[in-house]
Amino acid sequence: MLSLAGQLRIQARANRLANRRLHAAMAALPEADFHAPRVSFFPSLAATLNHILAVDEYYVGALHGDAELPRRYRDFAPAATLAELAARQRASDERLIAWCDGLDEAGCSAMVDMDRGEHVQRDRAAHVLSHLFMHQTHHRGQVHAMLSGTTVPPPQLDEFLMPSDDRFRVADMAALGWREADVYG
Repeated sequence: MLSLAGQLRIQARANRLANRRLHAAMAALPEADFHAPRVSFFPSLAATLNHILAVDEYYVGALHGDAELPRRYRDFAPAATLAELAARQRASDERLIAWCDGLDEAGCSAMVDMDRGEHVQRDRAAHVLSHLFMHQTHHRGQVHAMLSGTTVPPPQLDEFLMPSDDRFRVADMAALGWREADVYG
């Protein structure tokens, strides 16, 4: 039986796989297009992807119990290039996976303190993770839509949660050194 902790571990890896595939597709994008103004909540691919990274670093830091999160979020330095952004996002994703790999059922219900500067927000780890995954998916969708206005075809990003979709992610899993049985059971 799949547990909540097991599902959250799969989602952490699905998040990594989707970011990897998106960044790989965007590698062919000219640098000017990465920063070009676009119609979206954040006005460029660079701004949207940097927002994803900044928020990820905040919530992953909260899960790990890092100090000074409001200052670190305020002082976030956006990545200037896609290569820099992809490397920093990879590090954040791997840190999230490592945290989720230590997760058990009790850990899903553990309270996470999120220092907001003026107050400390507290929610259960499973809720924080669900919020983080939804945030990622939401903004990757905006990037996907913005890519439609470039020379880069938007990649498929939703083949990473169901074990029966394994044939669609063979290259992605191999590139990360992951095995289906280890991730999906």
